[in-house]
Amino acid sequence: MTTAKKILVTGGAGFLGSHLCERLLGDGHAVWCMDDFSTGLEKNIAHFQALPGFRLLRHDVTQPLDVEVDEIYNLACPASPVHYQADPLRTLRTSVIGAMNLLELARKCGAFILQASTSEVYGDPSVHPQPESYWGNVNPIGVRACYDEGKRCAETLFFDYRRQHGVRTKVVRLFNTYGPRMRPDDGRVVSNFIVQALSGADLTVYGAGAQTRSFCYVDDLVEALVRTMATPDEVAGPINLGNPDEFTILELAQKVLAQTGSSARISHHTLPGDDPRQRQPDIALARQLLGGWEPRIDLDAGLRKTIAYFRAEGTG
Repeated sequence: MTTAKKILVTGGAGFLGSHLCERLLGDGHAVWCMDDFSTGLEKNIAHFQALPGFRLLRHDVTQPLDVEVDEIYNLACPASPVHYQADPLRTLRTSVIGAMNLLELARKCGAFILQASTSEVYGDPSVHPQPESYWGNVNPIGVRACYDEGKRCAETLFFDYRRQHGVRTKVVRLFNTYGPRMRPDDGRVVSNFIVQALSGADLTVYGAGAQTRSFCYVDDLVEALVRTMATPDEVAGPINLGNPDEFTILELAQKVLAQTGSSARISHHTLPGDDPRQRQPDIALARQLLGGWEPRIDLDAGLRKTIAYFRAEGTG
C-alpha cells in the first residue's frame, strides 16, 4: 500500500505537470499544484481541482515559498522555444532563481526534490545517441541559451546543494515529450504539425527535415518521473528519460498527414539558429535504475491519442 505524501509540483498546470498531478492524485497523495499561469492553463487541471487532496497555489517560482511537503517535482519553466525565447531573462530567472528557492525549501523540509532538466543540455550533440556522461555542445550566447544554460545551471545547483547541504536531490533529462494538453501555440513540432494538418495549413519543416528527434508519449514519461522519485537516496542522476526510437522530422510530418487525412502540403523553411541536428536518448541507465521502465506507447499510437485530443478541442 502506498503511503500518502504531501507533494509539490511546480509548473503543475502545464502540459506535463498536469499529467503528473493527475497521476499523483490517483496514487492517493496530497498534491500542491503551483503555477503562475504564464504558460500553464486552467483547463488542464479543471477536471481534478475538486478532488480531495488537491490544492492550487498561484505563485511565481522566482519568489520564495514556505510550505511543508515531502517531495518536490520542479517542472516550472517554459519548455518550448516560442515561449522561452519570448522573455529570455525571465526564463533564466525561472531556471536559476526558481531552482535555488525550491532547493532551500527542500533543505528546510527535508524533502526529496526532482529537477526536470532537458535534453537541450546536450546542445547540438557530437555524440549520438546521447548518454548522461556526455557534457554537451551548447552555444552559451545563442538564442536558445536562456533555456539550455539555465537548465545546465540548475543541474549545477542541484548537485552543489546535495554535496554542500545534503539535500536529497534527483535530476532527470527529459527528451521530446508529447500528448494531450499540449498548447496549440507552443511551437513544438508535434503540436505544430497536428494543428497545421487539422486546419489545412502547410506543415512547416525546417531545412530538408533530415534532423532527428525521439518522441516520448506523456504517460510513459510520467511513469518514469514517479519511478525516479522512488529510487534510493543515493540515486541522484542525471538520468535520461525519453523514447529512444528516432525519427526524422520529415517522417513525423508524413505520419501526421497520414493519420489526420489532411490534404495539407509540406513547406520547407530555413533552419532556425542552433537547432540540434540529432536528438536520441541513451536510456540504458533508466532501464537499470527504474525497475525495468521502458516506453510502451509507440509514435503511431501516441499520435492517434494526441490528434484525437486536438480534434476534441476543436482544432481545425
